[in-house]
Amino acid sequence: MYKTHTCGELRATHANQQVTLAGWVHRRRDHGGVIFLDLRDRYGIVQVTVNPDLSKESLDAVSNVRMEWVLQVTGTVQKRPAGMQNPKMQTGEVEVIAQTVKVLNRAKTLPFLVSGENDLPDENTRLKYRYLDLRRERMTHNMILRHKVVKFMRDFLDKQNFIEIETPILFKATPEGARDYLVPSRLYPGQFYALPQSPQQLKQLLMVAGMDRYFQIARCFRDEDLRGDRQPEFTQLDLEMSFVQRDDVLALVEQLYTELISAVTPHKRLLSSPWPKFSYREVLERYGTDKPDLRFGMELIDVSDIFARSDFRVFQSAIEAGGVIKCIVAPRCAEYSRKEVDALTESAKALGAKGLATLAVTSEGLKGTAAKFVKPEEAEAVKSKTGAQEGDLILFAADQRAVVNKVLGGLRVIFRDKLDLADPDMLAFAWVVDFPMFAWNEEEQKWDAEHHPFTMPQLDDLPKFETNPGEILSDAYDMVCNGYEMASGSIRIHRSDIQLKVFELLGLRGDEIEQKFGHMLEAFEYGAPPHGGMAPGIDRLIMLLADEPNIREVIAFPKNQTGRDVMADAPSEVEPKQLKELHIQIRE
Repeated sequence: MYKTHTCGELRATHANQQVTLAGWVHRRRDHGGVIFLDLRDRYGIVQVTVNPDLSKESLDAVSNVRMEWVLQVTGTVQKRPAGMQNPKMQTGEVEVIAQTVKVLNRAKTLPFLVSGENDLPDENTRLKYRYLDLRRERMTHNMILRHKVVKFMRDFLDKQNFIEIETPILFKATPEGARDYLVPSRLYPGQFYALPQSPQQLKQLLMVAGMDRYFQIARCFRDEDLRGDRQPEFTQLDLEMSFVQRDDVLALVEQLYTELISAVTPHKRLLSSPWPKFSYREVLERYGTDKPDLRFGMELIDVSDIFARSDFRVFQSAIEAGGVIKCIVAPRCAEYSRKEVDALTESAKALGAKGLATLAVTSEGLKGTAAKFVKPEEAEAVKSKTGAQEGDLILFAADQRAVVNKVLGGLRVIFRDKLDLADPDMLAFAWVVDFPMFAWNEEEQKWDAEHHPFTMPQLDDLPKFETNPGEILSDAYDMVCNGYEMASGSIRIHRSDIQLKVFELLGLRGDEIEQKFGHMLEAFEYGAPPHGGMAPGIDRLIMLLADEPNIREVIAFPKNQTGRDVMADAPSEVEPKQLKELHIQIRE
């Protein structure tokens, strides 16, 4: 070993001990011939003092040392003199008096500093030199946090009698709502494997196999457009259980996350325990989205009844067209300028609104774009129903219900960020249940699965397959937190007759069903138990726990916003010989 101790573990109790350290030069300071080095490894930083009076050889060795050089240092731990301690360092009570210093490797001038969070370059530069970016304390912390989270999950599930089973990375294309990454076969020309969007079919087959309780830290791949909380390859905790109903799955995952957060990030607090449970329709009506941030109020309030006989043409037209009128109350925003209100209106339009009506509750009475159109009794009724106080701004949307919910739900999030309404250390988990089973695809004139085609419909709704599929509810459920969908799951179909009925409603032909899913239907004929599961996203969870703005900050080597690996320059062209072996021809 190149070292006897880590840089971060030395304390006053190590005084007078000889130690050998190895790490990177974090800082270098020359004070009149005495050179001070801050030596760093992933465990921390310690000060090394090189004194020519004690070791001229060591001074010669570090005379030209620069930041990020790799050194081995042997010396004696010494308590720092009174008044010279550094309370900002965990090792700040001590220093290492160097006896010998060996340069293990030199370093060129880095493209950016890794010693702090200021003056960082653009993200693509950080990703190009990701191996340097990961030296930063914050990034190191994120990687350690990720390790702790995954380890806790494994240990917890092991105690709950789950077994970890790896499923294939090379499988077949599955219709799970996103495009597959395809892998051509050399041995079978014109045929392709697909990288798994999830191990969905395989984990269900494991239940048929009697595995009872399965989990996997699963790598998944989806060829879809990227955003801050999405990557083309990601990691999820994939789990499945036999002989369970919905609430059994929810209870286990809720226990896992509650204990995990307490153990791994004790500074984080849960808003409520047990977690609240909302139906899909309820959560849309109250928050405008199926992944609400519950850390603050500003719920959507339906005021259609108040304006049923309104003279305000905008409101009147919406009601006549079968729409609704809803509002939210923005606290302490009554004095917003016309420019600020116009900006909110543009945001509302971007979300699908035709416009935005406002009432500002001021000491001088009501102001705003709707003030002259709203009757006094209507205004009082709105104030009473919403609880709006002097100084508040009421924002109205009038349109079809889905549009109104989307617009006000989006504005709610805008105000959350503008007004700092959400505590960053609060985690507001909730369950969303009773999702629609199917959604009508207007463009293709067919039914699509709202989740995936292996989700069990609620049994009471089975007759609706023949009458009104749009009213069928699924036995699906989502875990949400702070405005993010954290996991999706469901009780699965375990009967071939129900599975066949779902495939047929989705417009799949008999030969297509057999080709794509024959193995699943056949397996269900051999004693498939009732089963269900969930797949919480690990990247997204760690992003929240680490207070990072996107999941790229908690993945060691992520793709950039356009899906490229800028460090290795991938995707990239390959040799013509490889393409020929795979029977692939590139066409312009």
